[in-house]
Amino acid sequence: MVREISAGGAVVRQMDDSWWMAAIELPAEQSTPNRSKRAVRTKNKAVVCLPKGLVDPGEKPLDAALREVREETGITAVPVVKLTDIKYMYIRNWGDGERVFKIVSFYLLRYQSGEIDNISKEMRIEVARALWLKLEDAPKLLAYKGEKQVARQALEFVGAHPSLESGAG
Repeated sequence: MVREISAGGAVVRQMDDSWWMAAIELPAEQSTPNRSKRAVRTKNKAVVCLPKGLVDPGEKPLDAALREVREETGITAVPVVKLTDIKYMYIRNWGDGERVFKIVSFYLLRYQSGEIDNISKEMRIEVARALWLKLEDAPKLLAYKGEKQVARQALEFVGAHPSLESGAG
């Protein structure tokens, strides 16, 4: 069984007296890594998720999370705390059809700079758009069960730490 290690960010920002979370919407047809097949969206419903991706060889998960956030959303962020590891299995729907055990480390990050959705043309293969979601609505709007839980954890952390100091974790 193949193992994959990924990392992602739950980026939060306070605007207009509310907390917001950065998210991405996947393209209607998303290319798989070898682009031999396409994963097609079901029911014409937008797939909204958190920015995340594979940890490169020699890269630390936190660094990968910060890189993926920058590449997929156009914003930069600073770490606050590690929220959780999500673990699951899937079967590749391209190439070898191999079973994969995946671990995704998610970090709570605080927005630092940049304009959401200011991403490269090449990244549009992976991201249709990046957007801000109201943090309180994110658990309902995100597509994946594990990421809904990440949003709930972020909401709980922000509620308990309204000043949201960075650097822990």
